[in-house]
Amino acid sequence: MLFSGLGDVDEAQKTLSVGVGALAGSTIMLLTVSLGLSVYNGRVDFSGPELEPNYKGKPKLREGTGPCDSTNSTGVALTPEIHHGAKMMMMTTLPYFLIQVPAFFLSGDRQTVSDGEHYWALTGFIACMIFFVTYLYTQVKMSNDTAHKLRRMALIKESLSKGALSLRGALTDQVKKIEREEFKRRASNLEESAPISGNASLKPSPEVEELLSDILGEAFRGYDQDGNQTLSKKEFSLFLTDFHESISTELLDSVFSQFDLDGDQTINYGEFINACYTIIKEETAESVNESRRIRQAAHHTMSENIFHGEGGDEEEEEEVPEDLTALSPEEQQRAIKRRAFSMLFIGTTLVLLFSDPMVDVLSEVADRIGIPAFYVSFILAPLASNASEVIASQYYAAKKTRKTITVALTALEGAASMNNTFCLSIFMALIYFRGLAWQYSAETIAIILVQFGIGLWALRDKMSTMTAFIVMALFPLSVFFVALLEYLGLD
Repeated sequence: MLFSGLGDVDEAQKTLSVGVGALAGSTIMLLTVSLGLSVYNGRVDFSGPELEPNYKGKPKLREGTGPCDSTNSTGVALTPEIHHGAKMMMMTTLPYFLIQVPAFFLSGDRQTVSDGEHYWALTGFIACMIFFVTYLYTQVKMSNDTAHKLRRMALIKESLSKGALSLRGALTDQVKKIEREEFKRRASNLEESAPISGNASLKPSPEVEELLSDILGEAFRGYDQDGNQTLSKKEFSLFLTDFHESISTELLDSVFSQFDLDGDQTINYGEFINACYTIIKEETAESVNESRRIRQAAHHTMSENIFHGEGGDEEEEEEVPEDLTALSPEEQQRAIKRRAFSMLFIGTTLVLLFSDPMVDVLSEVADRIGIPAFYVSFILAPLASNASEVIASQYYAAKKTRKTITVALTALEGAASMNNTFCLSIFMALIYFRGLAWQYSAETIAIILVQFGIGLWALRDKMSTMTAFIVMALFPLSVFFVALLEYLGLD
C-alpha cells in the first residue's frame, strides 16, 4: 500500500489504485470468503427449542452432514467478544467518511482534487491514528481481563478440588458480582421497566451461566458415570457431597424435582447448571461465612480427580512446541517472544523487499489484460497479504468450540479494523504529504457497505450456515457493485 504511492507523483497517482485495490480486496475478502468459510468449518448442530449451537453434544455435527445439508439448522455462536469486534470494526470506518466527503464534490485534475482534500486527509490521518491506538488499547485490556479471568477460574477450581471451599462458598460472591454489574448496566440503559434483580428468576443470566459452565462443566461430565449426558438424583447428590454442600434432603428433592421436568429422575446439563444456580442463591448464614474462610482440612474426593484432568474433555489445550516443553514457564515465555520477534523481523524484511516489485507486477498484469489495476489487485493481492489470517481462522474454526470460533472471527474482524486504521492512515498520509488525490468513491462505498453489513450480522447471537454462504457470495458481488457504480459515473 505504501509503495503504490511512491515514486513520481503522476505515476504514483496511477499505481495508487493497486494499493486501494489491495486494501479493498483484503478487507472484503476477509469479511466474506474467510469469515464464511470459518462459519462453515466451525458449524455445529442447532438444538433445543431455541435452536442454540450444540457445543456440548457428541457429535457436535451429525455424521454425513454435507455442504448444503441442514444449512438453517447448523451454524456457530456469536459471542460478546465477536460483538465487540464488530462494533469496533464499524466504528473505525469513520475515516472513510472523512475523506469521502470532499471526494464526492471535487472534480478536475489531480492537483485540484488533492488541494481540496488536503486538510480532510490530515483529519482522516489523525482519526486513523486515534482509532489505531484505541484498538490496540482495547485488545491489550481484553487480553489482560481474559488472563485475569482464567487465573480466577483456576483458583476457584483449585479451592473446590482441595475442599477449601464449598460450592456456595466459592461461587456466591462471583455470582453476586456479575449480577451487580448487570444491574448497573441495565440501570444505565434506563431499563427500569424490566426486572433487574438476580433473584427474580431461577435461570441464570448468560454471563452467570458462562461462569458456572466454565467452573462446573468438567464436574458434570465427571459425575455422569454412565455417559448418558444426564445426572441421576444419586449422581447429583454425590456431586454436592464432594463439593462440600450440606443441604437438606427436602431442599435436594425440591431442587431436583423442580428441574426434572419430564419426571424421569434425571437432569441434563442445562438443568444441572440451573439447579446449581438455585442452590447457590439459597444463601444461608453458613454459606456467607464460608465464602470468607478456607477450610483447614481437605480430603481426596472425586472432584479432585475431575479438576486434574480425569473427567473433562471439552477444554482446548494450548499446544507447546516440542523443543520448548523441557523449559520452565518463564523460559518458555522468553523463547516464544524471541521466536515471535524474529519471525516478525523476517516477515517485515520480506515485505520491504517484495512490495515494490509486487506493485509493478500487478500494474503490468492489468495493462496486459486490459482491465483497471484496481480489479487485479482486488483479486490477487489478498491471496498474498492475508494468507496467514485465512489459514489461522480456518484452523481454529475447525476445532468446533465456542472459544475457537471466537478466536477465528475476532481475528478477521481485527484485521478489518487494522485496515481501517493503520493501513488507511498510509493513504491519508500519501494524500496529505505527497499531493495525491483520493478518487475511489465506488470502492469506498463497497468497503463501507460490506463492513456494516457483516458487522450488523455479527451482532446477532448466532450465524447459520446459510448465512455463511450468503456472506461468501458478497465477495464477487462487491466486484460487480464497484463496476456498476463506476459505469454509472462514480470515480
